[in-house]
Amino acid sequence: MIYTFLVVWFGIVAAQASPGPNMFAVAETALSSGRRSALLVVLGIGTGALLWSLLAALGMGALFTALPPLLTVLKFVGGAYLCYMGWRGLRSAWQGDDTHVRGGPSPLRGIAAWRRGFFVVMTNPKAALMWVAVTTFLYGAGLGNWQVLAFGPVAAISALGIYGFYAWLFSTGAATRGYARFWRWVEGAFGAAFAAFGLTLFASGARDLRP
Repeated sequence: MIYTFLVVWFGIVAAQASPGPNMFAVAETALSSGRRSALLVVLGIGTGALLWSLLAALGMGALFTALPPLLTVLKFVGGAYLCYMGWRGLRSAWQGDDTHVRGGPSPLRGIAAWRRGFFVVMTNPKAALMWVAVTTFLYGAGLGNWQVLAFGPVAAISALGIYGFYAWLFSTGAATRGYARFWRWVEGAFGAAFAAFGLTLFASGARDLRP
């Protein structure tokens, strides 16, 4: 069991450490709202990872197999949310709205920060597919229900560690000073990245609808 856990865990760590919506959400929040808010985003991501693992272990893969349109719907929902985040960043950069600069009138705080991390994970169909693949592999290796369920906290803890490091990295003095100077360019870059992720999900959903 330990060997199987390690093999799957290394794959998940690689996926968590790679650039994507989760990392960008943490980085943007750390730069614009500070370390505390970024850590709440990280907590939301960890909560989402734990929930996805639970759903996958309880048979989410069979549900997606029986009802393929559910995954297509998730792609459109996730695409819409990421495009919304992209639109906010691009609008802020274009209009010169400094509310995203740390110390501005409305930085991301509290439950809103946690919700950002949670929604980014839960509306990402790639996360759903990854957990379906993970649980399928674990069951195929002969692990039982409780062993598969136990893997969820392992992945959630690694998410907290990896994205917590990003929260620290992007909230250091050098990073925040650079953001304060070039925040419009940074917000524009993050906005474009989120929009690109969202449009990619829309395109994938549209392909699913083709006869």
